[in-house]
Amino acid sequence: MSFKVTFIGAGSIGFTRGLLRDLLAVPEFHNIEVAFTDINEHNLDMVTQLCQRDIESNGLNIKIQSTTNRREALKDAKYVLTVVRIGGLEAFATDVDIPLKYGVDQCVGDTLCAGGIMYGQRGIAEMLNICKDIREVASPDVLLLNYANPMAMLTWACNKYGGVRTIGLCHGVQGGHWQIATALGLEKKDVDIICAGINHQTWYVQVQHKGEDMTGKLLEAFEAHPEFSKTEKVRIDMLRRFGYYSTESNGHLSEYVPWYRKRPEEIKDWIDLGTWINGETGGYLRVCTEGRNWFETDFPNWMQEEPFKFEADKRSEEHGSYIIEGLETGRVYRGHFNVVNNGVISNLPADAIIEAPGYVDRNGINMPHVGDLPLGPAAVCNVSISVQRLAVEAAVHGDDQLLRQAMMMDPLVGAVCNPKEIWQMADEMLVAQEKWLPQYGEAIAAAKARLAAGNLIPTKDYEGAARLKVKTVDEMMEDREAARRNASEADKAKERPAAAH
Repeated sequence: MSFKVTFIGAGSIGFTRGLLRDLLAVPEFHNIEVAFTDINEHNLDMVTQLCQRDIESNGLNIKIQSTTNRREALKDAKYVLTVVRIGGLEAFATDVDIPLKYGVDQCVGDTLCAGGIMYGQRGIAEMLNICKDIREVASPDVLLLNYANPMAMLTWACNKYGGVRTIGLCHGVQGGHWQIATALGLEKKDVDIICAGINHQTWYVQVQHKGEDMTGKLLEAFEAHPEFSKTEKVRIDMLRRFGYYSTESNGHLSEYVPWYRKRPEEIKDWIDLGTWINGETGGYLRVCTEGRNWFETDFPNWMQEEPFKFEADKRSEEHGSYIIEGLETGRVYRGHFNVVNNGVISNLPADAIIEAPGYVDRNGINMPHVGDLPLGPAAVCNVSISVQRLAVEAAVHGDDQLLRQAMMMDPLVGAVCNPKEIWQMADEMLVAQEKWLPQYGEAIAAAKARLAAGNLIPTKDYEGAARLKVKTVDEMMEDREAARRNASEADKAKERPAAAH
């Protein structure tokens, strides 16, 4: 069995190496072609060296095609995995730092809120270029598996405007499934779930154990849990008020809704600093920065360590390899996928990207009809979908009026900022990210003129309610194993330390 798989953004160590291990753990895939491409030749070279060493140590005769020429890498590809971060850490810093001047305190800033909206503008501009290359040189039946955020916005743009069949993939559902089982004192394999909604706002609408509905027992179980009761206060409060547990972490969820991060003095009531994902200001930016710095410094040691073993019990829970396995071998896989709704969830818009259960086999990816979400969770999702739709159309057409409207409609930005502040913040973010926003040439020129004219609204010198310093490499040396785990994992909150009591 031979076909070609291309990784775009392959210099991302966390995703690339793990996803390749997952794929090559499938015995039928030992003769596939693998291509890596990235705009950063240095990062690409390091990851290629590591992955090629893994391949050779497992006795496989695969030579990675590693190139900065994207079209070469995409030639004849049947599957394309995007793990890109457009603008890298440089742009990511402005997604977090500029909104802080206006009082918008984000933990992550890569899905919704001011940072997620701007990340979408950069990502969509480049994803449409990627789609053009895929259409022109990849296999005609190509499938794009997108791991990049903002998941819903990028997947929406690729399907509507990119002309490439695209599925968005995330590991949030698996993480919440484990938490639910743990809170109930059960094994994950014994708890059956149905999760539906939109990426990072997906709701466990059915939780069963041996046929018994456990949904009504979740609140008491989470409130009584010694750890989750301290680290998941936002999720527990949403469960208390909306009746269903949500996939996304405490820190992520807190920035998607208007209630938990709008007053600086109240933010610490809802978060925990035991690990970044529980709500730390700019937490994901910090751990990504530390991970990149560590990988750069420690890379020679990685080359001396034990290579990955391509074995079934070493596969991660990331959906990508299982989807390809299902399509190619016919083995049935059930996962949760981000797809165009088209009526799967009947009370969310047909054009939205929803996340819901799907089945994969040789017949393709099939999404069963979920029906209506409960009214409260549907309302939460519909607010976010409106922001996503505005942001997608803004990015595709370079329309800064729609971009500003997306910012105004965003729940947290709207809770913190008035319209004039939002307009000025949008100007600042457009100018700061000019080199990644080719579609906004005229709008950026006008924004520069307004900012240069003076008479600006005063902003704050604000670090956020709970910002921690980026560790130096020397500081990370004190716990080398933790630093290595952070650098190597795609899910940078997989191992969660105890709460900071």
